[in-house]
Amino acid sequence: MKRREYCCCAIPIINAGIYFALTEQFVLGILVGILSVSTPSIVGAVTPSFARYVFGIVCFVASGVQVLGFIGVAQEKTILFRRYISLHLLAIVAAFSVALAWIILSASRHSTAKANCLSSFFANATSQEESEGETLCSIFPYVEVGVMGGLWVIFAALHVYLYVVLSSYSSTQQRDHIKYDSVQSPASPNENIALNARSGRYDPPYTTFPNENTALDNRTGPYDPPYQQRDMSGGHFRAESATSMSDVMSEPIQQASDAGSVSRETSHLPPALRRPSLSADDGPPTLSVKFESPALVDGQSDDLADHTLVPGHEDWDLLP
Repeated sequence: MKRREYCCCAIPIINAGIYFALTEQFVLGILVGILSVSTPSIVGAVTPSFARYVFGIVCFVASGVQVLGFIGVAQEKTILFRRYISLHLLAIVAAFSVALAWIILSASRHSTAKANCLSSFFANATSQEESEGETLCSIFPYVEVGVMGGLWVIFAALHVYLYVVLSSYSSTQQRDHIKYDSVQSPASPNENIALNARSGRYDPPYTTFPNENTALDNRTGPYDPPYQQRDMSGGHFRAESATSMSDVMSEPIQQASDAGSVSRETSHLPPALRRPSLSADDGPPTLSVKFESPALVDGQSDDLADHTLVPGHEDWDLLP
């Protein structure tokens, strides 16, 4: 992951980092609001009596806005999260503006802060204690204003960084939703299917669909079926079969070792059955022929199934 995808340099922004940022701002808003309205006033703070309540209310509002951020992250609502960022920015700017105004007002009223300090802590002091009180009440208002200013700078820098984190997460969330919507777009449901409309060596690009009324055998163009139009250069391709599967399965089983098996397209006997055997005796040479199956020689009857033929006999020419 890149560095901008981390929160606080170590926590991945998705999703632990974004929840950490939201939780920090939620807890900090409640804590600062409670401290503002429930704690006693400090020496260095010279503000109107209603100032603490104004600042406390703004902090509570800023804390409540974080709930919208939690909902936007948990339910992946990009529009809600963008609105949350806008409201969060307004609440944070308001809180820091009010705090800065009270800090500047307190710094400009140092004499009033010193007088309040002396009246609160050195009202019945002796002359020696009163001199010490003058010194302390002159220093402490500046110290407290400096502490308030330092905390303001630290928390302002922290919330600027957290705002950058929130904006980065919002941009990432919107980009992911745009990609998801482009894949699941109803206008082009087959746009990003991996096996649809491929373009390469084996599949030419398909930009439109052919006319439904066009005969398949008459199509000659980039929309023909791949097995009819592409040149595989020696590769495998699909071709139509001349015989259906039902015809092949209905054929009888042919065994090459069967003695009486013959071809379906011819009625001649196998060569092994057409070999004659010669017999020599006192008479002229004869030829004994025995047919294994009747009516296999040019449609003759089985009277030739077992004959002894003499050369020149009328049946001699019937031999294959």
